[in-house]
Amino acid sequence: MLRPRPAAVQLAAAASPRHVSGMIALPPPNPEIIARRDAIVAALRTICPGEATISEPLRLKPYETDGLSAYRQPPLAVVLPETTDQVAAVMRYCHGERIRVVPRGAGTSLSGGALPLADAVVIGLMRMNRILEIDFEDRLAVVEAGVTNLGITKAVEHEGFFYAPDPSSQLACMIGGNVNMNSGGAHCLKYGVTANNLLGLKLVTPTGEVVEIGGGHLDSAGYDWLGLLTGSEGQLGIITEVTVRILRGPEGARAMLAAFRATDVAGAAVDAIIGSGIIPVALEFMDKPCIHACEAFAHAGYPLDAEAMLIIEVEGSEREQDELLTRIREICARFDPISMKVATSAEESMAIWKGRKGAFGAVGRISPDYLCMDGTIPTGELPGVLRRIGEMSDEYGLKVANVFHAGDGNLHPLIMFDANDPASFRKAEAFGADILKLCVEVGGCLTGEHGVGVEKRDLMDVQFLPHELDQQRRIKTAFDPDWLLNPHKVFPLEASPASSPSPAFAGEGRGGGLPAHASH
Repeated sequence: MLRPRPAAVQLAAAASPRHVSGMIALPPPNPEIIARRDAIVAALRTICPGEATISEPLRLKPYETDGLSAYRQPPLAVVLPETTDQVAAVMRYCHGERIRVVPRGAGTSLSGGALPLADAVVIGLMRMNRILEIDFEDRLAVVEAGVTNLGITKAVEHEGFFYAPDPSSQLACMIGGNVNMNSGGAHCLKYGVTANNLLGLKLVTPTGEVVEIGGGHLDSAGYDWLGLLTGSEGQLGIITEVTVRILRGPEGARAMLAAFRATDVAGAAVDAIIGSGIIPVALEFMDKPCIHACEAFAHAGYPLDAEAMLIIEVEGSEREQDELLTRIREICARFDPISMKVATSAEESMAIWKGRKGAFGAVGRISPDYLCMDGTIPTGELPGVLRRIGEMSDEYGLKVANVFHAGDGNLHPLIMFDANDPASFRKAEAFGADILKLCVEVGGCLTGEHGVGVEKRDLMDVQFLPHELDQQRRIKTAFDPDWLLNPHKVFPLEASPASSPSPAFAGEGRGGGLPAHASH
């Protein structure tokens, strides 16, 4: 029998600071490291002086959790380097002293990717927020890991360019975290996720070596190091600089709404649109609970009598927009929609998007606690999966609001529960685990853009066979033989080298890793 696993808890901003703890197992802290805490902090202050090294309990509070806010663990200390050299120096020191390290960006991860350990040093990269180079001719930008996702677009939009990936947290999330989680967003249907918009990286290895991968040039022969590192969740190195593609903005864009009488009917419409060969810029899904929550929040004019609604955006010249929207309307008409509305101006398109962009906050107004799930399925399975999620909602006695990137099958069901009631939380966790298992059963996978972190680590054996997980562990060991970098994430704790002082695979990969200048 598959075990339930913890799921990401999103606490609404208006909610009281409450959480449930102890439901995620963490490896035991090393008592020898804890005993040397004062000496470790003193050594770190020589590398990151002044307020760049944090050890006071009150100042550590903001770092004890990330977007998986139900789980908290203060770290041993936090350092806030401003340069790659400082990151490298911290890593060399921690490696020499066998101190675990947890990298952190903005802390927006919904999978616990930056959850600390009691004996770990958190390296926060938010002070590394400089844009180093913008090359409009070659259409690239080089930025430090602490630059926000939206900050890249803001830096280039005056010349008509933009950075394509747009996660919902793009106002706050940082590009280094985007790379580690291979983040997507509403517009990844056309433009791809982070991996599709990445040219190069600078990272620091667990031993403190600075390595450059790819850069402002075409692909080179050899191993795909860039592909390996993107989405590695801070397991293999600490990213300090990123080279990204920037794109010329479209001539124009328009959005439309299509409302339906049932969620599975809307799911079938999504499959028909994608099956026709049309690739919208975005194709988003909202069900009735989410529609009502977003309308009360944003007053966007959403149809309150609909069981499900699609937001569809196209771009190009006015003629291209008209042709695409006409074809999409014809497809939607085959599914007996309640209503369809096409924006006639940029202002109307913004109004349509206003509710969707505020969906997570809007749901927080009707349920202070909810699990924000993340799984991916083939679009052809949408009708059946949505129907089954509705049945599970009745079985567990918990409401669920569905809002997600329907065009690429990236689900984000929001399971509402009461964090003050441990039984309610456990039911929500089990509900979330069943949704993710369902995703795998129909040919999908455990995650789309939120990563594995600690949230889904105990479900990895649902998707991967034992020998596949062993191979992944060996890759981790080749880069990080002592399993000091972001341990207890991604891999189940059972038989995980991070769970013991002496890693099970130690020595197998020693001497491996990347050359000083590896090619992408």
